[in-house]
Amino acid sequence: MRRAAFLLPLLALAAACQQPASAETVVLTPAAQRQASEPAGLKTAIFAGGCFWGVEGVFSHVIGVTSAVSGYHGGPANKAHYELIHGGDSGHAESVRVTYDPARVRYDQLLRIFFSVVTDPTQLNRQGPDVGKEYRNALVPMNPEQRAVAEAYLAQLRASNVWHAPIVTRIEAYQRFYPAETDHQDFMLNNPDHPYIRRWDAPKVAALQRVFPGEYKRAFTAR
Repeated sequence: MRRAAFLLPLLALAAACQQPASAETVVLTPAAQRQASEPAGLKTAIFAGGCFWGVEGVFSHVIGVTSAVSGYHGGPANKAHYELIHGGDSGHAESVRVTYDPARVRYDQLLRIFFSVVTDPTQLNRQGPDVGKEYRNALVPMNPEQRAVAEAYLAQLRASNVWHAPIVTRIEAYQRFYPAETDHQDFMLNNPDHPYIRRWDAPKVAALQRVFPGEYKRAFTAR
C-alpha cells in the first residue's frame, strides 16, 4: 500500500479506535547477552523496519547517533526512487542508514531499541498500516562484528518467547544504500504535525523516552 493513497481513510479509522495496532505495541526486549565490541571511530549500520520516517525519527533521538539517513537498500540503482519501490518488485526496502559512536551507544543497544519501540519482527512484508515487500523487516550489518551480534540477538529473542509468533526479521548482505529524496529526510523534524507522524511515529519516540531514558536525547539529530 502507498501511504498517500490510503492515509485519510486510515486516519479516520484510527481516530475511531482507542487501541494502537499490534505493530505499534512497545515490547521491552532483553538486553543483549552478546555485546558488540567495535573499535573506536564512527560506525554505520542499516535497519529496515517499515516506513523509514519512523525508523529515522527514533534513531535521531538516540544518544551517540550522529546521523540517520532514510533511503533504499536491496535493489538496483534504477529502482531506488520512492515512486518505483512500491510495486513490490524493486528489491528495495525502505531503510535507514544509522551512523553512531560505539563509545556512546553499542550496536547491540541499537538492536534492542529497534526491536522494542521501532518495529514488530513478527510481521512479514508489512509494518503497521504499510504493506509490501518494501516494508520488510531486515538488519543489514556492515562488518563481521555487527553480523555476529545481530545473529546472536535474533537467536536470543527467539529463545525468549517475547512474541507469540515467529520472528521473521532477516539479516541481509549489504549491497548499496541509496539515500531517499530530500523531502523524505528528517521528515519527523520537518513535519511534526503530519497526520501519519502523529498517529504512527511520534508514539515511537515517546516510547523511546519512556522505556530507554538513558539512551534518549531530546534534540533531533538532523542528517
